[in-house]
Amino acid sequence: MWNFLERLSNFLMSLCAGIASFIFTLVAFLILQDLSQQIMASVTIGLFALTIVWLAYEKPNSGQARATKALIDRLLAVKSGDLSSPAPAAVREEMPDLAAAVDGLFEQVRSNIDNVQAMAMYDPVTALPNRLHFKREAERMLRARKSDEKLALLFIDLDGFKEVNDNLGHAQGDHVLTMVADRLRTVVKAEAVPGEMLQPLLARLAGDEFTLLFPWIEDEADAERIARCALTALSQPYEIASQRIDMGASIGVAVCPRHGNDLTSLMKAADIAMYHAKASGRSQCCLYEPRLAAAFEHKLLTEKAVRQGLQRGEFYLAVQPQVSARNGTVVVGEALLRWNHPDDGVRLPDSFLSIAEDSSLIVEIGDWVVEAVATTLSRWHSAGLTQRLAFNVSSRQIDRVDFFTRLRAAIGDAGSPAWLLELELSETMAMRCSEAVLAELTALRGLGVSIAIDKFGSGYSNLGRLKDMPIDRIKLDRSLIRDVDTSLGTRTIVSAVIHLIHGLGCEVVAAGVERKEQFAILRTLGCDTIQGRAFADAMPEGEFVRWVKSRAAHQRLPKIA
Repeated sequence: MWNFLERLSNFLMSLCAGIASFIFTLVAFLILQDLSQQIMASVTIGLFALTIVWLAYEKPNSGQARATKALIDRLLAVKSGDLSSPAPAAVREEMPDLAAAVDGLFEQVRSNIDNVQAMAMYDPVTALPNRLHFKREAERMLRARKSDEKLALLFIDLDGFKEVNDNLGHAQGDHVLTMVADRLRTVVKAEAVPGEMLQPLLARLAGDEFTLLFPWIEDEADAERIARCALTALSQPYEIASQRIDMGASIGVAVCPRHGNDLTSLMKAADIAMYHAKASGRSQCCLYEPRLAAAFEHKLLTEKAVRQGLQRGEFYLAVQPQVSARNGTVVVGEALLRWNHPDDGVRLPDSFLSIAEDSSLIVEIGDWVVEAVATTLSRWHSAGLTQRLAFNVSSRQIDRVDFFTRLRAAIGDAGSPAWLLELELSETMAMRCSEAVLAELTALRGLGVSIAIDKFGSGYSNLGRLKDMPIDRIKLDRSLIRDVDTSLGTRTIVSAVIHLIHGLGCEVVAAGVERKEQFAILRTLGCDTIQGRAFADAMPEGEFVRWVKSRAAHQRLPKIA
């Protein structure tokens, strides 16, 4: 008898352990995937059948049989979601150790389920509800809304968070996200109404995207007021790792029921409004309007057309000369992107680059430009041209860890001399370059590549940083020299800037020179190189090569248009 009981006990304890494992796995899967109840029922029935087979083989006595049946009934109750009832009294009486093991196993299962639920429903970085949790709670709040009640959905996207991650690392980036979550919690707390059944819902959807759902707002103006409060909170400087970080946010606002009665419609409207806020200069909040949907549709269509254009070979490089202010020789050709659109004809970058910069398309375009520049330089070298080819690098490009590796590989594969290449970085980008990027630029200069800063005077420059950067040429922004021929104040400023740049050991390029009077003044002030329609507009590569060769015979200034 004791041998039988020992065998029965061992079998049932093993059976319970297996059941606990099944329960934990399946319940976790139910939470994550909304699995149907039939699977749980099938597994439980399978366990029941296994137990019956064992009983038929062992033929226990009547007391043990009653206890085993009670245990089977307890296991079948799992199918109905019962994970809290203790082991049956019959099992506790006949096999107390087994009853204690069953109770312990179910306690562990409940604890594991709680842990799984926390992992499945909350963001581990900010401890905020995640997308799944937000979706379930938001839909519940929308169902509970009365017909005369309004709700506001805020879609928040941080501005400049990628730079924080790239410059400070992901650990510090997570710290910033935690600070963002705390600031939004403060906004929620200030807007919460004690005693209301429905309270504001704050969640982190993904990456640097957050959302807020506010029930019982008075009107759209109230929703915009809340959005401005959130914007003000997020725009305050962040102190982290002994550094001050200025980072704002773009916020889109949608209101129920005007912009939709279901969560899908509201999130789409808020997302469109957020995109409009970002495209309008960032650090803004925007209330959804139907007209914004047309702009968003245009964005989607443009992205699709650009991607197809890259695949179909519709893009090409036009080249605009930069000529010496002293003798008129062509020293550099700047590569400018053009899109030969099948319906619209030639489209300039202003018509699509801003859209591409808000998506991964800018990286795809940048990869295409690098390859095109490399093959162009190879042709120039074979044709005997000694002019450098300059091209502009976007911040999304240069922030990629493999950008410089890919650039060097493209130049090497094309057999292009490095000294024919010139990289242009915008003034704003140059001021934000990480130490790793500066080291890569220094290495490129060591290979003979020239480095230029574009649009100088359009943003903010730290002169102390500027003097330590690996740069060869600085290009004055067209806004700086626009009225240099008509304004004494402008001439004074431009003269001082030119002397400053020369003091840094760099050449000065004036971009956007439209009139011969501008050129005459800039030449007198000491500008080294001129670029603009006063000499030549951007032209296809073949035409540029012919233009250069026609000027090579005489070392004098070309005729000014």
